[in-house]
Amino acid sequence: MEKVVEIKGLKKVFGKTQALKDVSFDVTKGEIIGFIGPNGAGKSTTLRILLGLIKADDGQASIFGKDVWNDAVEIHKRVAYVPGDVNLWPNLTGGEVIDLFLSMRGQKVDKERKEELIKRFEFDPTKKCRGYSKGNRQKVALIAAFAADADVYIFDEPTAGLDPLQERVFQKQAREVKARGASIILSSHILSEVEQLCDTVAIISQGKIVESGSLNELRHLTRTQIIFKTKEDVPSLADQDFAHNVAHEKGETIFQLDSDKMAEFLRFVEPYHVTKLESAPPKLEDLFMRHYETTKGGV
Repeated sequence: MEKVVEIKGLKKVFGKTQALKDVSFDVTKGEIIGFIGPNGAGKSTTLRILLGLIKADDGQASIFGKDVWNDAVEIHKRVAYVPGDVNLWPNLTGGEVIDLFLSMRGQKVDKERKEELIKRFEFDPTKKCRGYSKGNRQKVALIAAFAADADVYIFDEPTAGLDPLQERVFQKQAREVKARGASIILSSHILSEVEQLCDTVAIISQGKIVESGSLNELRHLTRTQIIFKTKEDVPSLADQDFAHNVAHEKGETIFQLDSDKMAEFLRFVEPYHVTKLESAPPKLEDLFMRHYETTKGGV
């Protein structure tokens, strides 16, 4: 697959704080990658380096094979960015700002696409920006981004302030640009959104990538919740290497099972005549929380 974004060994220090220690990941053409981590883990610093807003102290970062710092102006012609907190000109209308953003790209504006996006996001472009809520300010940036003919979209908490229906509109638009071959880097605290949209995930913690890969690959690193009931008591389950956080409730046993040890568990429990067995697949949230709980500090 063609690599559109390549990041290798990024490091960044602010004063005495090392914001990025070693960040590496790639994004291929038509891929949506979820870039997630606790607050202060280094997500925004990484994205600012990709956008050419700050310079890395060490490592390499390129988009379309071009250096993100030296070739930022050229790269920006093909990149659309939406931050998590959009600031707009208070005396301009939303529609005027959208047109301004699009004109700055130096591309011919697809007016039909722009109007369709305004309709989909249920946005009133005639009001002055000073009167917009946070959600409506986000809509201005999202409409301008999706109306642009970009090859890479960088979203940093793009749905902050949007209601659930508008979040679905965002997800639909993301899938549409992916279908035409564009790539997306999505940083979001809405893990269900990442799980629904993303092909791959990179989890950053304390300035380092601690997990990366496809969602299916990462699920093998998490634990499955098991609820079961047997006719006979099951001795020493808590002593088994595959069983974690064993609890008993209303005659049922609940525990966390290492996802690659299902066969071992079934062999262990089969002699005790199982009458009920339920399993809940591991979620991205489980993996994220494992790293979140061990993260203290960072930038």
